[in-house]
Amino acid sequence: MKTSSWYQVHAASSLRRVLPRLESQFSAQVDSDEWAGYIHRLQRHFPRLFEALHQLYGEQYDFFFHLENILGSATQMWLQRPAELKALDALRETDPYWYQSHRVVGAMCYVDLFADDLTGLRERIPYLAELGVNYLHLMPLYKVPAGDNDGGYAVSSYRQVDPRLGTMDDLAELAAEFRQHGISLCLDFVFNHTSDESDWARQALAGDPEYQDYFRMFPDRSLPDAYERSLIPVFPDEHPGSFTYRNRIRKWVWTSFHNYQWDLNYENPVVFSRMLEEMLFLANQGVEILRLDAVAFIWKELGTSCQNLPQAHVIIQAFNALVRVAAPAMVFKSEAIVHPDEVRRYISEEECQLSYNPQLMALLWNSLATRDVRALRIAMERRFAIPSGCAWVNYVRCHDDIGFAFSNDDIQALGLDAGSHRRFLTAFYTGSFKGSFASGLPFQEDPATGEARISGTCASLTGLEKGLREDDEEEIDLAIRRILLIHGIILTIGGVPLLYLGDEIGMLNDYTYEEIPARIGDTRWVHRSTFDVERAEQRRDRTSIPGRIYQGLLRLIQIRQQNLAFTRSETEIVDTGNPHVFGYFCTHDENSVLVLANFSEAEQPIEGRRLRMLGLRKSVVDLVAGRTIVATHTLAMEPYDFMVLARPVT
Repeated sequence: MKTSSWYQVHAASSLRRVLPRLESQFSAQVDSDEWAGYIHRLQRHFPRLFEALHQLYGEQYDFFFHLENILGSATQMWLQRPAELKALDALRETDPYWYQSHRVVGAMCYVDLFADDLTGLRERIPYLAELGVNYLHLMPLYKVPAGDNDGGYAVSSYRQVDPRLGTMDDLAELAAEFRQHGISLCLDFVFNHTSDESDWARQALAGDPEYQDYFRMFPDRSLPDAYERSLIPVFPDEHPGSFTYRNRIRKWVWTSFHNYQWDLNYENPVVFSRMLEEMLFLANQGVEILRLDAVAFIWKELGTSCQNLPQAHVIIQAFNALVRVAAPAMVFKSEAIVHPDEVRRYISEEECQLSYNPQLMALLWNSLATRDVRALRIAMERRFAIPSGCAWVNYVRCHDDIGFAFSNDDIQALGLDAGSHRRFLTAFYTGSFKGSFASGLPFQEDPATGEARISGTCASLTGLEKGLREDDEEEIDLAIRRILLIHGIILTIGGVPLLYLGDEIGMLNDYTYEEIPARIGDTRWVHRSTFDVERAEQRRDRTSIPGRIYQGLLRLIQIRQQNLAFTRSETEIVDTGNPHVFGYFCTHDENSVLVLANFSEAEQPIEGRRLRMLGLRKSVVDLVAGRTIVATHTLAMEPYDFMVLARPVT
């Protein structure tokens, strides 16, 4: 095993070898000062880049050939980077942790569902600005096959936009206008696989051995069978195993997700170089946050589950180093819906600066169903802390289903069986559990275990749909309180809050999705409906349901963006002494607040002496309600109450 000193010595000698070649090939194309700045970044990040690439490809006889090609690809893409984005690079290097600011509020949407196309999305910028959104994640908008395309995640070309949405020029212009309004664009990078209609796949199907080596293909079932002894199928009800036979080339192709999504072969350094070019092309269109899709699957090794292998981390680290050189304004966001301990392993300044927090999402829904916050508190105490230069992306739900991706240990700590508990949550959120307020649909239900993931909008899952159906004003009020409660937590707990557009106006499930043949059987489309413009028009009417939700959410966003306690904050989870009330401190320098969230429909007390033990005075200000509270003996929290407590100004 090579030591760090070995890598340092060989990185230095390798850089001396490749720099003259880069100089002779590229330096004349740019101003000398600009070139010097690029080389300075390369020198700073090259040691860790060299170590990562050597771990991946160092045993190949032509390693230095591939190293030079990879650096050449990065340099060529940097030369093509627009001046405006190079200026953004310089700005972000002076404030590398911009994403930790309390002013950052994210949102996500499908372009066609929210605004028809990219032109329509530009017209919705005032709406985003009114809501306080300055980070917008657009669901995959690339060229994809007609019909089956996994909701846009079967990408045929990263350099072409789905023509129904616009063109790549339209996207670049949209990103530029976003920047003028202080909005950072986030796009997906599906780098585990491509569509079987991508140019690379077409060349492979035509029999080109160079392109066949871009994928993992096998002439018979011997190796696929050997791999599948330890693989965990992703969608077992759709197709057995992880391989698909293509009779045109008489080979078995590795397809982890769907038979039209071909897994890429990162053992081939040419694949790494080509995907780097695609990544930097997107950066050059103005993408500031790149969501790395399915990070757990990108490296395969016989005898393992082929998930979360060390080389998957090394690949991301190598991409990270190259982006720091060629497009330093862009940061990575990881998507790893795996065990919470594995999720955290992808988070570092050298890997992914941002990461989804699926554990928080799952346990928010768990706490609503059980009215018990103990599992949430235990999990956050154990796993919420991450490296100081990084941030969680906290969400209530996303475009996908809700999976109960919490650690079994956290549930078992309460004396519960994790499997039985997941079955309870499935029953609760599909409305089959007696007393449930939720209206959801199961996704990928396992008939053997009875477990499933859940589809549904936030409003339908929190009881608004049921309340409206039964014309129950009390249930409607409780549902609105639940919506604001869980959104209040993602806005204040530390990190980047991410709203799913439509939830801010209480959009309900749309059961007409099965009228479209391509969507039949995929219940996730129940919460992927067209943005309800008429409902959005009611957002300023505080007596309407959309208005009550929107105005309440806007109040929470304003509290976040106007309080320094939430910028680059340290979060400390506390035991409130009440199993129904979740609590945590957010602190930055001298600014500190205590956040309390009652997950019960009953009034809940917090002992005044416990609050004072936590350092609060008898008199505190609830920033949400805008009132001073004197808790001499007891602080009484109303049903689903959400409080942000601060010391009164003296």
